[in-house]
Amino acid sequence: MPSSPRPPGRPRTGVTTEVFTATLRTVQELGYARATVERIAARAGVAKTTVYRRWPSKGELIVDCLLDAFGPAPLREGAGRAELLATTIRWIAAKISEPGVGDAFAGVFSDAVSDPALREILAARLQEPYRLALLSALDEPSQRVLFFIDVVVGTLLHRMGMTGEPMADADVDALVTMVLRYFAGQPIGSTPS
Repeated sequence: MPSSPRPPGRPRTGVTTEVFTATLRTVQELGYARATVERIAARAGVAKTTVYRRWPSKGELIVDCLLDAFGPAPLREGAGRAELLATTIRWIAAKISEPGVGDAFAGVFSDAVSDPALREILAARLQEPYRLALLSALDEPSQRVLFFIDVVVGTLLHRMGMTGEPMADADVDALVTMVLRYFAGQPIGSTPS
């Protein structure tokens, strides 16, 4: 029996990769505000309806694109507290430095300030998985882990937003030093030995 012809269009598995690549390139070239779903779809070579079927809004597309760009946190089992924190800070800084990633992150973060639905998506889908991973790795109270995320991501996004450039390596090193002074010590609530 002859095989049935392949349905028209791109294989479904490659569409997400194409859209994420197109998203970051479009954001990098045009800026977050001008990187519309229509422009992203055109660059990916797909219909905008294909994008909207998977991501009902630009914000949701950007959040999933960022999750893909960041991947899992590099939390090496058995690493000490200082190493875990320093590695995490450098990893976040490196990811934000990748073409389009910092712009996309700063843009969606800015939109979320005045959009409660997007803020909820950003918190639940982007921040929460990393908060849980850090919570487990550091064995810290949730509020302390959130404060670490706020300090590090906030500082890196502020630099990107104010200069349009990622933080220089020397400044990342200084950030690591400053953050470790506070976070690498005894966990909150413990008594010094």
